[in-house]
Amino acid sequence: MDKISIIAIIGGLTAILAGQALEGGHLSSLLQATAFMIVIGGTASAVMLQSTPKQFLTGLRMISWVFHPPLHDQERLIRDIVSWSQAARRGGLLSLEGYVTTQKDLFIRKGLQMLADGAEPQIIRDVLETEIGIFEHARKQAVKIWESAGGYSPTMGILGAVLGLIHVMENLSDPSKLGGGIAVAFVATVYGVGIANLFFLPVANKLKNLIRVEVNMKELTVEGLISIANGENPRIIEARLRSFLGLND
Repeated sequence: MDKISIIAIIGGLTAILAGQALEGGHLSSLLQATAFMIVIGGTASAVMLQSTPKQFLTGLRMISWVFHPPLHDQERLIRDIVSWSQAARRGGLLSLEGYVTTQKDLFIRKGLQMLADGAEPQIIRDVLETEIGIFEHARKQAVKIWESAGGYSPTMGILGAVLGLIHVMENLSDPSKLGGGIAVAFVATVYGVGIANLFFLPVANKLKNLIRVEVNMKELTVEGLISIANGENPRIIEARLRSFLGLND
């Protein structure tokens, strides 16, 4: 569980609601179903229109990363790579065949299998780097739904405000209906701007950072496997991988 995400969301909402209370406002004045429907419904529709079904669904599933980010143990990966290099020096690359089936990560499994099959280092690098590029592109396209939502929701808030003002203008002769229209107008703007800056855009940026970590781990794996293929000393491999991640600092 990423506690800082929970704290950030609760802290942001608390700050806004506390500020509203300090100004003498009431929570009920911020609860407008019409404004919420306009902003969230309109934003969701716009994002769906620009995305493919796969990108949209993948982006929705990735929201879980904000609260439960993928676990990456860099130290363990380095230890594993050093262990593989030691095994390869003792029994040759074919001895790595036994490690393939024990790997849960399909990327690592694929690289080890190519290494055990005696593929040329450059071929291994080309294949794995192509796979990294495809992975990174697909994930970034999925994250764009949150980035785009952060751009559309303020506009939908303005649209809600305009609709609210139209309702006000239509009922100038009936003062009892003016309050509701004005409330929708202002609250829709609050929803649009608030949700964009407190949730959509921060989520997009956090997911981008998590994707970068994923890519770094894959790049680390590639460097390790290529070093093994080139027959480098396990201690040299470990030192290089630690420098690659800045773990020697």
